[in-house]
Amino acid sequence: MPAAGPIFDAHFHVIDDRFPLLANQGFVPEPYPVAAYRAAAEPLGVVGGAVVAGSFQAFDRGWLLAALEALGPQYVGVAQLPAAVTDEEIASLDAAGVRAVRFNLHRGGSAGEAELDRLARRVWDVARWHVELYVDAATVDPARLVRLPRVVVDHLGLTADGLDPLLHLVEAGASVKATGFGRVELDVADALRAVAKVNPGALLFGTDLPSTRARRPFAAADIDLVVETLGEENARLALYDNGVALYRPGQSTAAAGWPTVRPTTSKGGDT
Repeated sequence: MPAAGPIFDAHFHVIDDRFPLLANQGFVPEPYPVAAYRAAAEPLGVVGGAVVAGSFQAFDRGWLLAALEALGPQYVGVAQLPAAVTDEEIASLDAAGVRAVRFNLHRGGSAGEAELDRLARRVWDVARWHVELYVDAATVDPARLVRLPRVVVDHLGLTADGLDPLLHLVEAGASVKATGFGRVELDVADALRAVAKVNPGALLFGTDLPSTRARRPFAAADIDLVVETLGEENARLALYDNGVALYRPGQSTAAAGWPTVRPTTSKGGDT
């Protein structure tokens, strides 16, 4: 296990079968409660993170609020929300620790692409949330996405064909989750180096635990790969600094008065 320092896990899931779990493409995951996540993550040096809604949780928020309460103030949430969500609901979720809305365009279960622009702008205006996209970056229109307030792309954009569009987004200020190494169809080290060359402040490491439907689940060696590929300074950014700056654990957006904190950057601007 590498001595990587503290880790902010920017992408993991909690699967709590006390709340609704909906079959997605015929798949219903096994339970993965907070206790199981802590047992796996804390020995790695994880001290906080972002728990992310999965396709099988659709628009339910009960599990997310329960997970955030159990995890504590160093953790934040990424919700899937319907386009009809109210400003008051967004503000309430923000107070509970939610910091982003996810669009699962790869597997569904979230609001759809047609609702992306309007909902992305509204959550930004109400709570300064960004949007997270689970999508093959080869299928996106970068010119459309760079007009949104702030964008994070999951799992290194998934495919080798998506790397060039992904780098275009990074140049414009998007962030990229260095997660799901066992589910992507690209050379992970090459993708990490390419993103870091454009902007080392764009990378957000996450375990992707419990790695539902991945060909290979997360392993501690994935942290070694980040450190060995990026070098100590940029690995520290990806493993901790960038995630804390973006997600602002323990800080209510409304209470903070519209903070303008951004991940450490060397190039690029807002998306």
